[in-house]
Amino acid sequence: MDGWQADGESGRYGICSEDMRVALFTDTFLPKIDGIVTVICLLLDYLSERGVDVIIFAPRLGKIDRYKGFPVITAPGIPFPFYPDLKLATPTLHTYRELKKFRPDVVHFVHPSAFGLGSYVLVKQMGLPTLVSFHIDYGRLGRHFRFGPFNAGFIEIPINFLTRRVMNSADYSLAPSRLIQQRLAEIGVTKEVGLWKRGVDSERFHPRHHNVSMRSMLSNGHPDDLLLLYVGRLSHEKQLGHIKAVLDQIPGTRLALVGDGPARFDLERYFAGTPTRFIGYLRGEALLQAYASADIFVFPSAIESFGLVVVEAMAAGLPVVASRVGGVRDVIEEGKTGFTFDVGDVQALVEGVRQIAANQDQMHEMGRAARAFAETQSWPAMMEEVVTHYARIIATG
Repeated sequence: MDGWQADGESGRYGICSEDMRVALFTDTFLPKIDGIVTVICLLLDYLSERGVDVIIFAPRLGKIDRYKGFPVITAPGIPFPFYPDLKLATPTLHTYRELKKFRPDVVHFVHPSAFGLGSYVLVKQMGLPTLVSFHIDYGRLGRHFRFGPFNAGFIEIPINFLTRRVMNSADYSLAPSRLIQQRLAEIGVTKEVGLWKRGVDSERFHPRHHNVSMRSMLSNGHPDDLLLLYVGRLSHEKQLGHIKAVLDQIPGTRLALVGDGPARFDLERYFAGTPTRFIGYLRGEALLQAYASADIFVFPSAIESFGLVVVEAMAAGLPVVASRVGGVRDVIEEGKTGFTFDVGDVQALVEGVRQIAANQDQMHEMGRAARAFAETQSWPAMMEEVVTHYARIIATG
């Protein structure tokens, strides 16, 4: 027995991690950067450390053929109509051959959509054990996009149908938050859905990265003003326009938006004339500095499966004001680490920021409490739970 088997709960299934072979299918991967890709890479990092053998299948988004020594098998695709950064792809003969040659013990589908659904049918026909993890509510997401003159909300019914079919036929499924567990039950998923919570690297995301030059850049040369921060996709479902009310109603407040996406052009027009800076993508040390150099993290999203950036901001020592979506209610303690509000309640967003900003000592104390909570949310513990599910699925056939 190796160290993983001896230390982890998964050891009771009698499967050595170094003998475990996992095929992972995803509809999004590097070089794209988003919350799903972040979680995938963290999982792959952990599997690599544990000696698990992995092969990755994904649409072709860029020139990448290996990650952590694991082969990345891609399939060609076309831009997704509602989100050009994603690709619509289908599994190919090459996909089948590489999968068959690899002979996985279990296949993990990271929220199968176009590429994943086609691959899921293939894998089920091959009789391989499957685990499906839910990452984004595509059905509800469609309400926030348009396809020509039509609202894309019409896709919710077929997407819910497909989600229900896939998760009810998988050997096991995972959701990132209790809210999503409830949502899946509402759309008809009758099989047990486990909880795969999100963690944070609290050593990496840390208040020590506070940087005077970064704060000056984010605040456009006004570092003494109250600095609000958002990190993530600039897309319509994030409802970032609601933050304008905070800037209008609380004097001396500034906003920095870190990230990019399909709504950036519209948002730049909407925020024109306000103390708002569009930073674009930040990575590495610059991203860590951005988190640690702001005052309050704001997150008005209409839909979210978890909201990984919320915990990252908390690890950097920021109190959070966020809508009650995804895992927000699982991580924010009302009045202690931040404030939450109903989706679309703009005035509650304003009041949440106002309450935190009213007292500097209170704001700093809430930031310290947020940091203390984040320190309890380690990624290794979250990832070990996934490996345990792999072992159980393999052991039970």
